[in-house]
Amino acid sequence: MVGPARPQFVLFGSSIVQLSFSHGGWGAILSDLYARKADILLRGYFGWNSRRALEVLEQVFPKDAAVQPSLVIVYFGGNDSMGAHPSGLGPHVPLPEYIENMRKIASHIQSLSDSTRIIVLSCPPVNEATIRANKSPYLSELVRTNELCQQYSEACIRLCQEMDIKVVDLFTAIQKGDNCFTDGIHLSAEGSKIVAEEVLKVLREADWKPSLHWKSMPTEFAEDSPYHLVAADGKTTLNPSEWAFYRDSHWNSL
Repeated sequence: MVGPARPQFVLFGSSIVQLSFSHGGWGAILSDLYARKADILLRGYFGWNSRRALEVLEQVFPKDAAVQPSLVIVYFGGNDSMGAHPSGLGPHVPLPEYIENMRKIASHIQSLSDSTRIIVLSCPPVNEATIRANKSPYLSELVRTNELCQQYSEACIRLCQEMDIKVVDLFTAIQKGDNCFTDGIHLSAEGSKIVAEEVLKVLREADWKPSLHWKSMPTEFAEDSPYHLVAADGKTTLNPSEWAFYRDSHWNSL
């Protein structure tokens, strides 16, 4: 581990998490905003469901770790919600089992430390027409419908409300955009922008102490230095620690 120690934010989930640093992804957006404030750690696994997540949960989040995460953002549900394959193989998980799996995942993360916070992302919608148009010769038919996505999303939201856990309703939020998918399932830059906005809204409004919103967290090594760029007066230096001119100004308001 390198120092100084920073708060750790872990993104844990399936492909929407694994790909969150691609296509202008929401993980990359968070990493930019939290530069010099927190380390964003990616634990994303393409194609996984909540059953598979439970199998490795204690390896990803060992209770005896010297440092526990300050925040875990969890997403499973899209693969679970797929229609069942007649062979019994595949990622489908019946809704009642999915909810119990998510309860176990959330409970384990809550047990890591008193200061570990959780945000759960619910199942987003899909573009059914694009999925049908992109059939693969290597895969059985993908049964992914918005009816199923909504059922799993709503059940996940109810669970989080029951457990008093912060949740982002992705099924509703993603429908605000027009071009949110790359292939009908995975997020485009526009879709990821919506996810990042919703996560930041939760972080801004949460009554957590300390706050985990990026504007409330200290910037590492932010003190003035004679080694910074020299100002126009030729006598002082300009501290660049909080410069954000390179960033879309939209994010500075969130």
